[in-house]
Order: sequence, then structure tokens, then C-alpha cells
Amino acid sequence: MATRLRATATAIAVFSYGAHASLRDPSVSANDRSGAPAADAIQRKISDPCAVVPPRAVQESALFGVSPVNPLDLLVVGGGATGCGVALDAATRGLRVGLVERDDFSSGTSSRSTKLIHGGVRYLEKAIFNLDYGQLKLVFHALEERKQVIENAPHLCHPLPCMTPCFKWFEVAYYWTGLKLYDLVAGRHLLHLSRYYSAQESVELFPTLARKGKDRTLKGAVVYYDGQMDDSRLNVALACTAALAGAAVLNHAEVLSFLKDDVSERIIGARIRDTLTGKEFDTYAKVVVNAAGPFCDSVRKMADKDAKPMISPSSGVHIVLPDYYSPQGMGLIVPKTKDGRVVFMLPWLGRTVAGTTDSNTTITMLPEPNEDEIEFILDAISDYLKIKVRRVDVLSAWSGIRPLAMDPRAKNTESISRDHIVFEGYPGLVTVTGGKWTTFRSMAEDAVDAAIKSGKLSPTNKCVTYNLHLIGGDGWDPAHFAVLAQRYVRTKKSYWGKVVPEAMNTATAKHLSRAYGTLADRVAAIAQNESLGRRLAHGYPYLEAEVAYCARNEYCESAVDFIARRSRLAFLDTDAAGRALPHVIQILASEHKWDRSRQKQELRKAKEFLGTFKSSQNAEFHDGKHK
Repeated sequence: MATRLRATATAIAVFSYGAHASLRDPSVSANDRSGAPAADAIQRKISDPCAVVPPRAVQESALFGVSPVNPLDLLVVGGGATGCGVALDAATRGLRVGLVERDDFSSGTSSRSTKLIHGGVRYLEKAIFNLDYGQLKLVFHALEERKQVIENAPHLCHPLPCMTPCFKWFEVAYYWTGLKLYDLVAGRHLLHLSRYYSAQESVELFPTLARKGKDRTLKGAVVYYDGQMDDSRLNVALACTAALAGAAVLNHAEVLSFLKDDVSERIIGARIRDTLTGKEFDTYAKVVVNAAGPFCDSVRKMADKDAKPMISPSSGVHIVLPDYYSPQGMGLIVPKTKDGRVVFMLPWLGRTVAGTTDSNTTITMLPEPNEDEIEFILDAISDYLKIKVRRVDVLSAWSGIRPLAMDPRAKNTESISRDHIVFEGYPGLVTVTGGKWTTFRSMAEDAVDAAIKSGKLSPTNKCVTYNLHLIGGDGWDPAHFAVLAQRYVRTKKSYWGKVVPEAMNTATAKHLSRAYGTLADRVAAIAQNESLGRRLAHGYPYLEAEVAYCARNEYCESAVDFIARRSRLAFLDTDAAGRALPHVIQILASEHKWDRSRQKQELRKAKEFLGTFKSSQNAEFHDGKHK
């Protein structure tokens, strides 16, 4: 064991030095990356307390109003993390940008993640033992981006300690060495130092952790730090920040076909349909950026029906359990499962999220987890806990599709990349895919660079998103919730129509501050002044005021938009989301002037959506193992 660890340490030293030396172009200084003074002007515009995002009708008019002689610079297809990141990057470079998303911002993979902003510990392990410099460079890059995501959206992201239990002394040495390497590679982008805890200290930090089981005894645990986020709210913040920066972003708008130049066959725009109204129109752009995630192949085939598939879809399933499965502020990592994957069990928004799986799947708009995948996760965590792990405790379960990509330009088509790929497979169509949430910003930067080259565009400044705070993040402080609790009350109407004031309690104030950042005061003001202070679901801090605010300021156009992406109720507790639906629809109907027919349609669609989240109420108990 000592020999192996010494060899690993030697490889670490050589590998780390080489990566530190060559990861970044030395000619690019920190000042260059800040983009000042352009970045300062853009930040002031985004952080202006009086700034409001343009209404959806204005955004649609902006897309409808362009012509072949006065086109957009960029039209982005796809409103996930990468697509909204591209729109923000391009808009802040002074380019004319439009974005269309056929469903809602973050409606696909970007809302169905593990909620971690991570550098990739597993990639580091492969880099060392396979002497794979490419994997190590990927880790360096992800760790740098991890720190920036947390700093740019501090209200939506935070460091999270994660515990790796060790049942052999070799495991203690192995994981301690590996995670110290993780600290070393992070360098100045380190969140907090990792450390070893004894068995007694470990169970004090994580009370449900088992000390004994299956002929093994806990020797201790190594705790390291990664980042955690509210993924879809971060995605919505990207979309709204891009809108404030000047991009015309439009959700529920589908690309039907591409427009091509009659002579050169270059793509010059797209035919778009507003799925809410059925209205169709043409939008022209010098370059189209395909950021459709798992669906990027179908977008590519619109341009070239003979385009070879480059996406290898993989299913990642997660489940949500009650808060007592994990303590607040400490995650647990199961380092090795039956299929060789790492399974996480993490505190998230007052509950516990566990996952994930990795299996081949087909691409669909609403992927569903199956019982075998749910049972796999329950089995994986049950071996490490001293409480009974029950299927009936599953509050929600969902599946996301990872767009693992193969570079169509590569000679070896057998390898699937965990890094992102940017290429122009058809004149005027730049595709960006692969990668992960952590590196969305740099993926967007690379895609915009490629689009500028493709369209011979003329940006007014370089990329400034590296240090750009998202909407609600500039000036936010962790103590902001206390100001909300002192400054506001939440008034609500009783069932008899009487207005009743209540305190803005700590749980509600913390939720509002974390979800909306410095803009939480606007939500609290609605709760106080418009008698929209009732909670939408028992046991959860979501308020009626949030529905109204999101309809007015965050392009929330449907009931599913709210219960799944503006709030996280569908992901946290599917049954609670179902009970809140009628009230959510009632408020949205008032905001958007829906008739009874539209309200019934919204209820039906939302119930169909929630049916794909396999809570204990709609589980299929076929083996009885975790009853």
C-alpha cells in the first residue's frame, strides 16, 4: 500500500505542476478576464435596483421584428444552462442576440442534475492512475469554474462538505491522499480544506451513518468540499440576466425549420412557433447556435438530414427523501456501487436528494425513472445508514438525460467525451454540447467565440462573464434574510375574506433571500401589500406572492413552469406540488388573464407532468424490499 501511495504522490507532483503551468494562456491576465471597464457598466445595468426584465410580448416582438437586411448576430436554440449562458455572454459582448426554447428555461437536463457544482473527483482519479493529462486538465478547469459560479450567484450556490466513510484503514489513506490532491489541484480556487474525522466524530457529524454492518466497522471519514446549487433557479437567473443585458429570450417558442440562403445554403435564420398562442414567424440571424442538449442531433438534422448522430444519451435518476436521512450542511458519498458509480446523498432545500444512476436511455421530453433505478439508489445508501431505508419515504423521483457527446470530427468515434464540444457542422450552425453544469460559462464563451468567427461578427468588447454577478447576486449578503424578517410581514386572506397579518418568519425569509437574492424584497413586498402571504403547501416556505412575482418578472407562463422551475416543489415533494396546483393556477390565471378552458388545460398538463415523478404514492412495489 505504501508503495502505491508513494507512486501516486510522485505522479501527483509531476502532473499538477505541468497542468498548472499550461492550463491557461499566460498572456491572459486576471485584469483581461475581468473585462473592465465594460464589465463594470454591464454589471451596473444588471444590478440596477429599478431594472425589470422586458415583458414576454416585448421579447417576442424583438424576434419578430428582425429582417434579412437587419438580422440578429446570434440566434440561440435551447434555453438550458448552456443556451442561456451563450445568450448572456453574447449580449454582454455587445452583440444582438435572440434565444428560443420550445418548453421552458431549464425544462430539460439543466433542472434534473445532482445539484452539485463539482470539479470531478472521479476524473482526477482516472487522470492519476491512467496518466491522462486530458482528464487532469478537465478537473483544473472545472475547479476554476466552480469557484466562479459560486461567487457570481452567491444566493443560489454555496460550498457543501461531503463525507466519504471509510471501513478499512487502506481506504482512509487512499481517500485522504486523493482528496488532498483535489485540494492541491484547486489551488487558489479551493473552497475549504479537506480533513479526516474519526469514527466517533463522523457519526456526530452524520448521525444516521452506520458504524457497523456486513462484517465491517467504520474507521473514520474524509470530508471534502464541493459546491451546491438550486439548478433551475440558477438557469432562470441566467435567462433574466441575459434579458437585462439586452438579449431577446423567449420560452415556449419552438424552431420549426431553418431558413437558408438561396445561393450559399448557409443558415440565415429560423421559422419559429409560439407554442402558447400558435403564432408563427421568421427570425433572421447571422449565426445560429445549437444548444439543445440531448436534442441537439434533432436540431442538426433540421439543417442536414444526413447528419450523423453525436449524442449518446445517458439516464441519471435521483430521488428525494425526508430531511432526517441527512443532517443539514453535510453530504454523504457512497464511493463504489454495483455499477461502479458514485452515489451521493445530499441535503437540499430542507430535504435529502440521493443519486445517481448511469444507464443508456432513449431521448424523450419527459423521461421517467423506473423502479429498478429507484431501488438501486435505495440499496446503495442503505448499506451505509443505520436507519431503515424505505420506498414509502421517497417524496419525489426524477430522471434526467445527460447529453454525452462524440466529436464528429474525431477519427476515433469510440470514445465519448465528458468535456464539451463546439463545432460548425453546417454553415451558419454552431453546435455546443456535452460538458456539465459546472462549466456552462466557459462552454458558452467557447461557443460565442466560434459564432463570432463563423459570422465574422464585430463584438464591442471581449467576454466579461467570468466575474459577472447574476441578477439578485450583486451585493447579496448571507444575513439578508434577517433584514427581510424585520422589515416585512406577510398578509393573507382567510377563507372568509378577512386580511390577516403574520410575521415573515425565519424559514420563509431565508427561503426568499436564497431563491431571489437582493430581489427578495420585491417578493416580500407583494406578500405584504397584496395579501398574498399564504403558504402554497404545508411544510414548505413557498408563498402565493412568488407565483405573482414569477409571472411578472421571470417569464413564468404555465403551472409547470412554477411548480418545477421557479419553485422546486415538484422535485421536493410531488404530492405536495399536486395539492398546491389549484391555488397556483388560480394566481397565474389572475396574472395572465386565463379563461376557464385554459385553467383546466393547465391542471391536466401539470398532473401529467407530476405523473412522471415517481413518489411513493404512484410507486410500483414489485419486490417489497424497501417497504
